[in-house]
Amino acid sequence: MPPRLSALDASFLYLEQATTPMHVGGVAIFRRPKSGFDYDRLVELIEQRIALVPRYRQKVRHVPGNLARPVWVDDQDFDVAYHVRRSALPRPGSDEALSDLVARLMSRPLDHTRPLWEMYLVEGLARGRTAVITKTHQAMVDGISAIDIGQVILDVSPEPRVVAEELWMPRPEPSGGRLVLDAVGEMVSRPGELVDNARVAAGDAIATAGKVAGAVGKLVTMAVTASRRAPGTPLNVDISTQRRFAVARTELEAYRRIRAAHGCTVNDVVLSVISGALRNWLLSRGEPVTSSSSVRAMVPLSVRGEADVPSSATAGSLGNRVSSFLVDLPVGEPSPVVRLHHVTHAMREHTSSGQSVGADTLVRIGGFAPPTLHALGARAASGFSKRIFNLVVTNVPGPQFPLYAAGARMLEMFPVVPLAKGQALAIGLTSYDGGVYYGFNGDRDAMSDVDVLAGLVDESLDELLATVG
Repeated sequence: MPPRLSALDASFLYLEQATTPMHVGGVAIFRRPKSGFDYDRLVELIEQRIALVPRYRQKVRHVPGNLARPVWVDDQDFDVAYHVRRSALPRPGSDEALSDLVARLMSRPLDHTRPLWEMYLVEGLARGRTAVITKTHQAMVDGISAIDIGQVILDVSPEPRVVAEELWMPRPEPSGGRLVLDAVGEMVSRPGELVDNARVAAGDAIATAGKVAGAVGKLVTMAVTASRRAPGTPLNVDISTQRRFAVARTELEAYRRIRAAHGCTVNDVVLSVISGALRNWLLSRGEPVTSSSSVRAMVPLSVRGEADVPSSATAGSLGNRVSSFLVDLPVGEPSPVVRLHHVTHAMREHTSSGQSVGADTLVRIGGFAPPTLHALGARAASGFSKRIFNLVVTNVPGPQFPLYAAGARMLEMFPVVPLAKGQALAIGLTSYDGGVYYGFNGDRDAMSDVDVLAGLVDESLDELLATVG
């Protein structure tokens, strides 16, 4: 019997709408080596590595009558050239043109009749650079049986690692009758699932959303915060089908200096920087900002299970250990130091149990790469009512050494976190090789000035650096 989607994975398919495509993305910038890094080389690399992520050659097959959750089946007509695509920027190949392309690509839903991922090689970027853009549906990336494909193409040296060749023969796709018989057999052994599947077939979105929320985990420490509705902000509006994208680049050393001076964590500094940028952005819009104003962020964090994560663990071992916390960002506070203290205090309430996984632990995990944990963070945040927070902020520490794809050195990496219904902005950031890289994904209509917000990150960081002395 083909593997069936979990209740959580299936829910991302059921909840997807035109305005809320359920894929996560990433933008990696590479320096083109003398040996070249072109479309044919990228396709060759994917063909060599795709055996490491078998799910990327599988598609979703629905059960007739929705008698059970869909199953994963091998795509008999899998065509790597369909999924790995080529694009180019008009001269002069500016970063702004790349951001526009990312926004257009992320606005388009994935084709549900094929494996749920796409990758684009973008040529023509200024200063001899090349970009790789990835899109992966949240139903795929569970961190256990499937990780983000952006993780498997990267190597720790310019010389690509050797992956054993594999002759792939797709398994025959089951007939509709076979899927029905399997579903009936499961109903007999687990009759409770019949009710869930009937609700889904009837389009009961509330039941489906409840299923997602139940899968996220125990979040007792934020019960008080969650009992209050999120503050009213221009970030919570009906969103369109189109997106805008902007980036910010900062240096990791600045965050470390602030952390050492104020006795907090790098994540605390990040959230304080975002708080300051949001404050100045709201003021630039003429929005009312008082001393009590706040913006509530859903912040997914990797957490430990019953045992510590061993150094030999894989990224997949964290797949079901990502929980989300609610943090009120003090955008009404004019003092950067007081903002930092507010955030530090709020985060300590969540992490005082010792369950959070620190950055040092994450970067020691074998095979770890940020794209997978950004996807898991987006999945975790999707399980909560959008009425209780204003935006999602995913922050994943990455390796502090260079990575390569087909010999091309990766210079920067920007996450693209999907928007939830009624939310106009999502922020993802990754630290990598001495830098901290922000990706701002916004609704095209509601966030016409998303580039202004991204530009205010440097200003907010400088305010905190000025307190270090």
